[in-house]
Amino acid sequence: MKPLSKRTGRFTESVIRHMTRISDACGAINLSQGFPDFDPPRPLLDRLAEVVTEGPHQYSVTYGAQNLREALAAKFERTAGVRVDPETQVTVTCGSTEAMICAMMTVCDPGDRVLVFSPFYENYGADAILSGAEPVYVPLVPPEYRFDPALLEKGFREGVKALILCNPSNPCGKVFSREELETIAALAVRYDAWVITDEVYEHIVYAPHRHISMASLPQMAERTITCSSLSKTFSVTGWRLGYLIGPEEAVAGARKVHDFLTVGAPAPLQEAAVAGLAMDEDYYRRLNRLYTEKRDGFCAGLDRIGLPHNVPQGTYFVLVDIGRFLRMKRFEGFDDLRFCEWMTRRIGVAAVPGSSFFREPVNHLIRLHFAREKSTLEEALRRLEGMAALLAEEAPV
Repeated sequence: MKPLSKRTGRFTESVIRHMTRISDACGAINLSQGFPDFDPPRPLLDRLAEVVTEGPHQYSVTYGAQNLREALAAKFERTAGVRVDPETQVTVTCGSTEAMICAMMTVCDPGDRVLVFSPFYENYGADAILSGAEPVYVPLVPPEYRFDPALLEKGFREGVKALILCNPSNPCGKVFSREELETIAALAVRYDAWVITDEVYEHIVYAPHRHISMASLPQMAERTITCSSLSKTFSVTGWRLGYLIGPEEAVAGARKVHDFLTVGAPAPLQEAAVAGLAMDEDYYRRLNRLYTEKRDGFCAGLDRIGLPHNVPQGTYFVLVDIGRFLRMKRFEGFDDLRFCEWMTRRIGVAAVPGSSFFREPVNHLIRLHFAREKSTLEEALRRLEGMAALLAEEAPV
């Protein structure tokens, strides 16, 4: 047989989904793959129940139902202050995952270079490879995960077609400040580059931080493709409803890619989602309070156990430092992936190894998420106390 393509040999399967499979197999609490264990808002469920009997059940318009595109355009104007045409500047996709690859394949030709901040969501490297582009990584330096403007400009100066910006950032929970966004925007304009943003956690941001859409900055609406989804905002990750918004020419290209990738997102779920976008600002305030309580409670629990961690500015992810464990005789020869597999099976809590998010050789961090019911998080913390017991049993080598 002739060999298969070399393309897929350049990246691995999703480590996040790998950890979920292990979690499911051994009945662990899954704090690896970031999806809630609580219900979506009642208006979405009520509307979905109606759609089950009344439809639509056939294809929607390939690039998204008219009423959903109009609702998304209205939301973007309300939240980002940018007016867009739902007819030509909005496309509904099968999750933000598809929106990102559509944007990448629209912007990039084989051989183009794309800037990616590290740590990064694992899809970005694969998206670059699948679109034929070469990822160029710029580190975000802990604990605040800031970037060096000079290093970023060096990447632009060496010639890049686009920069991928996750804001708020998965996995580290960074929310980029206006000053940081203005620095990125100025470089994008100076070096005539696109910015492709992933803004799926835009409504999960903790005071005093505030989410700012890159497209809202001067001169950036015409060079930014904004990708987002309804999954995290409305706790409907299984509905696979994402979207991209951008200048007409770019969206026209993305629509062609989208058409041949998936044809369209599920029509019944698009119809039900409109009800979610019709909810008033009180919903978003309650969502923010909910996740603020979860973050504060979970981080306080990690502190009580003695597990060092960062404090996310946004998203529902936290990075935990396992360096002390990896220096123990018990874990000699372990890397962070093997440790996560052990932790899932023996402690009963699933995490994601940090090395899957970093270009740099980072092996001492794991990612946990707290998009779970209070009782679930309390049980996860109770199980994690078993890790603290190990530290008392065996001193580091």
